[in-house]
Amino acid sequence: MVKYYGGCHCRAVTFEVEAPSDLVVFKCNCSICHIKQNHHFIVPERFFTLLSGQEMLTEYRFNTRTAIHLFCKVCGVESFYRPRSNPDGYGVNIYSIDINPASSITYEEFDGNNWEETKANSDIAKYSNY
Repeated sequence: MVKYYGGCHCRAVTFEVEAPSDLVVFKCNCSICHIKQNHHFIVPERFFTLLSGQEMLTEYRFNTRTAIHLFCKVCGVESFYRPRSNPDGYGVNIYSIDINPASSITYEEFDGNNWEETKANSDIAKYSNY
């Protein structure tokens, strides 16, 4: 496990997260992830710490309203969110990390256009339970 630090573009929101040095990053093609190119790794809630900017976050929900998309009110960047697939964890945008200490990054496609079927055939839930 290593510490990753990051935040939004304007730095109003900053965080730290502990995650494996060998990251698995999900590339989802659902309507919102595709538009914003949300390439994210998932961590358990206990390994995520918001360092600054709670009051700068605004949320957006759609469809099942399970995923909680959190955006900076100033710059509009979503550095992290509560994914529908892992509501007990956080999805952290790999591009919001300041300096990436990962030893390796493996990208996995997640077919969000067929969400239920993809989730049923995926091991994505394990990433918020280690």
